[in-house]
Amino acid sequence: MRRLRVALVGAPNVGKSALFNRLTGAYVHVSNYPGTSVELTRGHGTFDGRPVEVVDTPGMYALVASSEEERVAQDIVLEGRADVLVHVVDAKALERMLPLTLQLMEGGRRLVLAINMMDEADRLGIRIDARALTARLGIPVVPISATEGTGLSHLVSAIVDQADGEPAEPAPVYTNELGEIVDDLRRRLHGEYAVDPTLLVALLLQRDPESAALVACSEPDDGEEIFAALEAARERLHGPALYRMAYERQRTAHALLDEVLCVPEHRVDPWGERLGRVLARPVVGGAFLLLVLYFGLYEFVGVFGAGKLVDWIEGPIFEQRVNPWLEHFFMGIPWPSVRALYVGEYGMLTLGVRYAVAIVLPIVGTFFLLFSVLEDSGYFPRLALLVDRIFKRIGLSGRAVIPMVLGFACDTMATMVTRTLETKRERVLSTLLLALAIPCSAQLGVMLAILSGQPAALGVWALALLVTFLLVGAISARILPGEMPVFHMELPPLRRPRVGNVLLKTLTRVQWYFLEVLPLFLLASVLLWAGELTGALDWTLAALRPVVGLLGLPPATASVFLLGFFRRDYGAAGLYALNAAGALDVVQLTVAAVTLTLFVPCVAQFLMMIRERGWKTALGMLMFITPFAFTVGFALNLALRGLGW
Repeated sequence: MRRLRVALVGAPNVGKSALFNRLTGAYVHVSNYPGTSVELTRGHGTFDGRPVEVVDTPGMYALVASSEEERVAQDIVLEGRADVLVHVVDAKALERMLPLTLQLMEGGRRLVLAINMMDEADRLGIRIDARALTARLGIPVVPISATEGTGLSHLVSAIVDQADGEPAEPAPVYTNELGEIVDDLRRRLHGEYAVDPTLLVALLLQRDPESAALVACSEPDDGEEIFAALEAARERLHGPALYRMAYERQRTAHALLDEVLCVPEHRVDPWGERLGRVLARPVVGGAFLLLVLYFGLYEFVGVFGAGKLVDWIEGPIFEQRVNPWLEHFFMGIPWPSVRALYVGEYGMLTLGVRYAVAIVLPIVGTFFLLFSVLEDSGYFPRLALLVDRIFKRIGLSGRAVIPMVLGFACDTMATMVTRTLETKRERVLSTLLLALAIPCSAQLGVMLAILSGQPAALGVWALALLVTFLLVGAISARILPGEMPVFHMELPPLRRPRVGNVLLKTLTRVQWYFLEVLPLFLLASVLLWAGELTGALDWTLAALRPVVGLLGLPPATASVFLLGFFRRDYGAAGLYALNAAGALDVVQLTVAAVTLTLFVPCVAQFLMMIRERGWKTALGMLMFITPFAFTVGFALNLALRGLGW
């Protein structure tokens, strides 16, 4: 039996990922969309005994794409790769999201409308007549709650029925002169398309480049005539087609929902909405953010994760048991150089595995647990709204807070997420700031653990990063060409985090990060071993020692910076060991922490920068960041010594 392909589409924050997890369970894998660096989540399941592949697409507000991720979601619709599209919408914002349903229907694809978050709508007193809406749209409309798991059996049955049936004929959306223009242009298209030409005409009128390329390829003989007719049609509209068509879809959606959607005049105002509004205000929201940073990042990740957990795993487990046993086990190898590959100063097991498991894993795990709680509660959209005004001063929008926060987990992953930002200027700027001033979770946790005993040093370190972030961002925003981004984001209500959701998200992320970091730690150990064996390591360290000497740091710090290039957290772990040995005074510790944090991104992040921004841009950032970090360290050493630290 052929596997049924189902694609989940819809705006961000409507619960597509939660529904995906319900439909697929644990059979999940991630892959790049062909021709792009956008990753799609795919999973397998069984619907009424039929094998199914489910694809969770990037969020989109409309079929006219404004980012690479929205373009991928658009391509999945236009190319017909899915047998059934499931449009997931928020029940509390049905009228605002139904216009995208109408757009999808224009394509003549098999479509199911899944009205999610019905549990929250019920609490607000919102009532939706799904049967009446099904009759009016001509497609299955299924109320569900992905978090509660209700309505999913009906959704599965609707998907299977749609796959075996014929797609519904869409009701006319565009009327008056606009409708006449769409009909005329539709009759001019004679090529073979995976969607109804009505959708292509609508996108062409809105100057969508992907649709234009598709039509130009499919209409080699009549292409010039079609595009000339498009220009004439746009002149007849006396205004942007984007706004005219959006108005018509909104008007049609409003009419369709008449007597279908019932929203009480004085609806219940639950605690989530009241608290959500308060947290979006500058004073209260800023105070709450400080509490999150202190109790979440400092106390939980820094003190507990990077302190107590690391001490417990590294000391009693690795130093007292694992490492001595490994060294004894490999004593039987008669060749010292081969033995050093596995155990010793740069051994894969005694250094690579120990750093990854004993130092990195506890910090990553505690950070991802905190991140999952905040994500599941719906706090991040409030944070985006809160920082939007500040971010605009450095050329970013509040939307950029998502990759910035993710950067505190993994800068490599966050660099990949910058593709969701709307403008090239914003993507370049956010990539630079991630590489320069955002420490990853492992590096952040180690720094917090090292500096927690020196509050003044911790304050200087945090202030240096903040000033660097704002100063470099503000200057770069004035240098880089391009338009300022426009900020728009769905604002879901605050919810009580569900333990099952939080644990599943944390486990998935820890697994991903651990599988990602361990091979790199082992590779770094092999390279260091090879460098020591050939003498290249001594030569590189000899070249670095005068540089770190200018910063007032001991020669042993050179190896820390070298480790930092392989991975930021690797270098931070080296600084942790150096500080534990008592090799640094308070000024040296502060200078080393600031410089290492600002130092060049790790190899994995640098490769991701090349992949996302191109090698010229990535190399230019590297050439700026390296001297900048050491200049800040040099100036900081002089300033602190001058103040008598």
